Amino acid sequence: MNWDRAMPFTLDLQVGAEDIDGLGHANNAVYVTWLERCAWRHSQRLGLDLAEYRRLDRAMAVVRHEIDYLASAYEDDALQLATWIVDWDQRLKMTRYFQLIRPSDGITLLRAQTTFVCIELSTGKPRRMPAEFIEGYGAAMAGAR
Repeated sequence: MNWDRAMPFTLDLQVGAEDIDGLGHANNAVYVTWLERCAWRHSQRLGLDLAEYRRLDRAMAVVRHEIDYLASAYEDDALQLATWIVDWDQRLKMTRYFQLIRPSDGITLLRAQTTFVCIELSTGKPRRMPAEFIEGYGAAMAGAR
């Protein structure tokens, strides 16, 4: 696969009939759902699942999406979505980069960046990342390997 960066975390996707809008292609809102799913699965792989978020009373909450829709996806398309953690301050903010490719023709359909802020679940207020986040997300930082 022609990824923009080395060693991505990837998620396989299949475009279903429910993803298609009146124009005959995957609706733009569906892509946001896919970004969230990919980020969450990556966090789970790093040992930072919902149970751990609750135990720590912390979570990474989206504060900004930047999405470039480059080509359309259609019903029954098999897709691969990749993510990398590309920036973080080890305190509050973290940025993920995403790339969506249709393997059948190698076309990149989307590039995106999402900025997250660490929040305290019990209050919803921004709080410093706990050591478990610094350890888990830090190990996945692009170029950290």
